[in-house]
Amino acid sequence: MAELSFVGLGLGDERGISREALDVLGRAERVFAEEYTATAPAGTLDRLARELGRPIERLTRSELEGEQSVLDALGASARVALLVVGDPFTATTHVALRLAVERAGHGWRYVPAASILTAAAGFLGLQHYRFGRTVSLPLPEPGFEPTSPIEQIRGNRDRGLHTLVLLDLRPVEGRFLTADRAIRVLRERDPSGSVLPGEASLAVAARVGRPDAAGWVGRLDELAAVDFGPPPHVLVVLAPTLHFEESAALARYAIDGRVTITRDSA
Repeated sequence: MAELSFVGLGLGDERGISREALDVLGRAERVFAEEYTATAPAGTLDRLARELGRPIERLTRSELEGEQSVLDALGASARVALLVVGDPFTATTHVALRLAVERAGHGWRYVPAASILTAAAGFLGLQHYRFGRTVSLPLPEPGFEPTSPIEQIRGNRDRGLHTLVLLDLRPVEGRFLTADRAIRVLRERDPSGSVLPGEASLAVAARVGRPDAAGWVGRLDELAAVDFGPPPHVLVVLAPTLHFEESAALARYAIDGRVTITRDSA
């Protein structure tokens, strides 16, 4: 029986990888990586491959979702590793692969790492338990304008919760949904402003986990015109009310020197 190790890279470059992850990668006979669910800083995988003394084989989206490339490797090698930016099991694709590995009679190992699902809140200073359902916003395509993200945000705001909005990316095509474009998309999907009026407060976190990480907080109509720099970006639609400590933490990122919230909750 072979074993597939799902290894998290975390949110930065190869310097942030855990000692356990390096040990697992060093003992693997083949190492795969994918960067379609998230991307590492430029050069990260090449430098890591030199440190390991073996190549890191990039998998395309179709190869990963097709699963056969990994299953074939497990049929020929006792130890295989899949390197994932962030934390491996925050993406359903990797859970599906884990189940396929089990069905094929192989074992698996999990080496967790930092994920944007928790790091964005920590970076901004928001309380994790005050987040509702996470929303994924796809890149705009002709004839494809789903309103489900707006409805999910509405549900979270009705319950007094923040919404983490994950932004689509297509690295092979060089396309990334930036936060400013995402805000414009949300406005287009909610033209009446019934869910996100212009004075609604949002936060943007860019390049979390990297040396040039940055954050912004402001009204929706203010942030739509901001240049947030290179991706990756993540968007947080803030709850209608904030805990006073959240308000204090967010103040450092306010683009106009203040955090505009309806009221603070104790």
